[in-house]
Amino acid sequence: MKHVTHLECLICGRKYPPGEVDYVCPRHGNQGILEVAYDYERIRHRVNRSGGLGSNMDRSMWRYKHLMPMDPDSPLPPLQVGWTPLQPLTSLQDRMGLRNVFLKDDGRQPTASFKDRASALAVVKAGELGAEIIATASSGNAAAALSGICASLQRANLIFVPQSAPQAKITQLLVYGSTVLLVEGSYDQAFDLCLQAAAEYGWYNRSTGFNPYMSEGKKTAAYEICEQLNWQAPDAVLVSVGDGCIIGGLHKGFRDLKALGWIQQIPRLIGVQASGSDFLVQAWENNEDVLAKPPLVARTVADSISVGLPRDRIKAMAAVRQSGGAFIRVSDERILQAIPDLARCSGVFAEPAGAAAFAGLGKALELGLVGKKERIVVVNTGNGLKDIPSAMRAVEAAGGKAHRVEAGIESVRRVVSRNDAKDAKANDRFDDSRSGGVGSGC
Repeated sequence: MKHVTHLECLICGRKYPPGEVDYVCPRHGNQGILEVAYDYERIRHRVNRSGGLGSNMDRSMWRYKHLMPMDPDSPLPPLQVGWTPLQPLTSLQDRMGLRNVFLKDDGRQPTASFKDRASALAVVKAGELGAEIIATASSGNAAAALSGICASLQRANLIFVPQSAPQAKITQLLVYGSTVLLVEGSYDQAFDLCLQAAAEYGWYNRSTGFNPYMSEGKKTAAYEICEQLNWQAPDAVLVSVGDGCIIGGLHKGFRDLKALGWIQQIPRLIGVQASGSDFLVQAWENNEDVLAKPPLVARTVADSISVGLPRDRIKAMAAVRQSGGAFIRVSDERILQAIPDLARCSGVFAEPAGAAAFAGLGKALELGLVGKKERIVVVNTGNGLKDIPSAMRAVEAAGGKAHRVEAGIESVRRVVSRNDAKDAKANDRFDDSRSGGVGSGC
């Protein structure tokens, strides 16, 4: 961590030398989230964007390891984490007039979610400390990320996950060989239980909003977005928000690049929450203190962002306020609608939380938060195969179904004839209805 100067408490501003504290500022209990600070002047003299990053052959997050809080010589997990595609959504230009929209698809990660970035760094940090067991609380994706990366290194890990998590995510954990504790309660209860157990048994705690290094893993997506755009930062980035660590991490990454002089502007960050889990939207709209605001009861189909009390809420709110962005809410109906809409626009199958950001694009356009000529990035945080029941609900609501046919050409002809008539009506529907939904732009 030769480029790290200190860790700073985001509540009281107290600074700690690297290694003095493991997780949070002790003045504020488990709420005292820290931020990692760097000597940017020193980095500028040692690293440059044209030739000072990792090898051009290294298409992973580790090409940026000299900008991360780690020993550059630390052993790395063998799974390739990071450098996910940034693809243009050209189909949005004709129907919605959006000229420069890109999709950052982190559903392509090894365990199929954005959370691999944080978990990869967590495993490295645990190794530097000689920790034998790593624990985390998760609604599913962070757990799967830690579980898979630990499996690649044969590292012991223990997962606290609410029993309501989708079966596919629980299956991932068991396939990877993790010790899984299904908590009879909410994600927030699983989080608190993990903190208590990890402290009692001395496990390394990877949990978001508690471990300050998780933002540092997630910030690598911001580095990739800018490098993939030839070091031209986008005007706006939309991402779904649960605990707030992803949007906080993206903000940190863009701030790093601006401090280094590698980009000229920090994009407006637009956090998208589900209507039934909108703690940060409420706080944004009412200018509330996120530390004083009581938790809410979260209910949404998007399990990955179903959070009653966002644990990284300080960083999340700072990301939006300091970037000139906004928080917006979208309904579960819109989220489910966005799953097939995004798939049919891009070929990308997103889970509900990932589709929420795409649903937010239409809402942001309605509210004037993004312009049709601006360069916009939408982040997909997870693959749709993680929650097949929700995807089936979305497809059925859109009128999609499989056709049973006999093993003869006549039955095929009947289906084709019916579909030709349906397609004509569908074109009219996309042009004239579903106003405000992203589907009208695909």
